[in-house]
Amino acid sequence: MVNEVFLNIVKICFLGLISFLISLAIFPIILKLLLKLKFGKLIDKEESPVFQSLHKKKEGTPTMGGIIFWLTPLIFLFLILLISFFDKEFANWINFLNKRETYLPLGFLILGGLIGLVDDLLGVLKIRNSKGLKIRDKLIVYFAFSILVSWWFMIKLGIRFLYVPFFGRVYLNFFLILFFLIFYIISVSFSANETDGLDGLLGGVSTSIISALMIFSFLNGDYNLTALSAILIGSILCFLWFNVYPAKIFMGDTGSMAIGSYIAVVSLLEGTYFLMPIIAPIFVLESGSVILQVLSKKFFKKKIFLSTPIHHHFEAIGLHEANIVFKFWILNVAGVILGIIIFILDKFI
Repeated sequence: MVNEVFLNIVKICFLGLISFLISLAIFPIILKLLLKLKFGKLIDKEESPVFQSLHKKKEGTPTMGGIIFWLTPLIFLFLILLISFFDKEFANWINFLNKRETYLPLGFLILGGLIGLVDDLLGVLKIRNSKGLKIRDKLIVYFAFSILVSWWFMIKLGIRFLYVPFFGRVYLNFFLILFFLIFYIISVSFSANETDGLDGLLGGVSTSIISALMIFSFLNGDYNLTALSAILIGSILCFLWFNVYPAKIFMGDTGSMAIGSYIAVVSLLEGTYFLMPIIAPIFVLESGSVILQVLSKKFFKKKIFLSTPIHHHFEAIGLHEANIVFKFWILNVAGVILGIIIFILDKFI
């Protein structure tokens, strides 16, 4: 048993490292291609004056760098297939594809990325007045996405309960489970999208969140899913190499939707959805600020924040972008540490 665990740790670390190196090798090619195609970020003239004043200088920066998040696992699978012709035993050892563990997360990572890619292309190709999908359109897409995930969990996997830390399984009727799944998936996906607004912000925050999910998967014995998370982290770290302030490229919706989809699905598979507000406090702050701003403007005709999501508010009051990002990273890491402690106490004590 100890040998098996040790070998899986070696496999996970190996795949994470190779993912980083593969991403680092191909990402400059992606960056040059996006520059050549002039797929740059567009700043909507109808955005708030605060947002325009803060981010107008970023217009033209290449976007859609998040392609690397779902492209790297696909390259990995292709390489494993090639290796299998020469060394089947080694190929089987590094293979992370598993029907029970990784089919669903990998599938929705790619699906979320492709949906986001369409949104990015609508913008950079100046379709639909250069705005891409509106918030209403995105919510419809998230809703359709959540229905698909809910169908998989409730019909394919037959799940009719929610796991509450320290209490165990709570069985609910079909409609309550469905409502929870739809609400949860939309919330996580929307929050990831809203967090992507400053150089390195979502990349750093999501790295800590996925690291927590990777630990949860490992402790639950889902080693292939742990390996897939390590591969994704490797590609995100490569992206951050080019995305930290001042960013040379943005991830775009193809990145944020892929990340949001992956986090939502993995947390559902591992039964850690109630830990999400703890391991992703920045998600709560970002989406919560947007909701509060909308409600305040609608019912009280005034704004609570100078601009939302809340990272733009901090920019508007004079904090440097890199300062905000670093502090948000620290806050999220603190939440991740607390979430891991709660998970371990619940599982082993």
